Amino acid sequence: MSQDIRDFATPPCELLALGEPVHPTQEPAFGDVRNDIFASLADLGYRSIALETDRVAALAVDDFVRHGRGNLDTAMDEGFSHGFGTMEANRRLVAWMRAYNEGRPAEERLAFHGFDIPAENTSAPSPRLHLEHVCDYLGIAPDLADLLGDDERWSRQEAILDPAASVGAGPAAERLRVIADDMLTSLHARAPELVAATSRADWFRARTRLAAGLGLLRYHGQAARRIEESARISGLLATRDALMAQNLLEIRGIEAERGPTLAFAHNSHLQRNPSSMSMAGMDLGWHSAGSVVGALLGRRYTVVIGSLGRSGALGLAEPEPDTYEGLLQSRATGWGLTGAAEIASGRTRTDARPERGYFPLDRALVEAADAILHVDADPATPGGEDRT
Repeated sequence: MSQDIRDFATPPCELLALGEPVHPTQEPAFGDVRNDIFASLADLGYRSIALETDRVAALAVDDFVRHGRGNLDTAMDEGFSHGFGTMEANRRLVAWMRAYNEGRPAEERLAFHGFDIPAENTSAPSPRLHLEHVCDYLGIAPDLADLLGDDERWSRQEAILDPAASVGAGPAAERLRVIADDMLTSLHARAPELVAATSRADWFRARTRLAAGLGLLRYHGQAARRIEESARISGLLATRDALMAQNLLEIRGIEAERGPTLAFAHNSHLQRNPSSMSMAGMDLGWHSAGSVVGALLGRRYTVVIGSLGRSGALGLAEPEPDTYEGLLQSRATGWGLTGAAEIASGRTRTDARPERGYFPLDRALVEAADAILHVDADPATPGGEDRT
């Protein structure tokens, strides 16, 4: 029997993580389920959602949903990374949040956050815009131009894929990290005067921009390491997730007085157990953002892992009955929530193509979760009866 999200969203939970086994650009079904769940959570006092998208870009979405600045098209065009602004479920979410907030007092409005870094796995831009923003906020003018050079040196794929072509090492990069770190100290040391002169919201936005700049410097620094390739790539994945965890913790600090937060992303970022994958003949492993946040928040962090039954988009037919997905498929029509402790031992399904970005359930993933959200994305997919 399917359970209700309220069974997993109540105190001591402050950060409820809702995962998906594949990105919405491959299988969009989880987006609509997420929207329904967030609407239910708003009735429970949840006042914010955090998605796997660039945290700085997401400020444009938050401006729209909370303050009515700009319009829906601009929010979708400018407020998402990874191409997620084109997703209809995301557009419906943003439009619904804006309508929900209309006429409500500030403390009751829903906030939109991103918690990813401003990069893709194989490319990362220059930190220039973020560092310059904070310089302006602090009223300082360090000489960054010569240290940064052309933005294209940073943004080209070779800067991430080839350590010999990276700009993340050497005296200039080291000096930039020192300057950025000093700026972070100054931002906190001068917080009383800066908040008085601007606002708490402006201070938090400056810290968000500085965190993005520092994160890019750290990501490029990992890309420049001359070490065995699987260790270097694992380090890049670990760096990204560590920065995502830092962002989630900062978001919780901002939202602590207003209510809990729903985080939505790929399972590999939110799961409590370490993440792993095989790519180009390499076995990669790293601590997920969820394992970091879970270690620090303890019982205040709740994890609902996403599971996928059938999917026409991915060519997935009815899962075999003895797989985890098959067991869950027999319990729910459309979608349903099941406590992880209630799930009998199963086997990992083998009908998935890893290149499509879909990761099926396994024992470690289930045992480290609080609940599983199972979605039958395409009831009419060949290989199974239509159960709607």
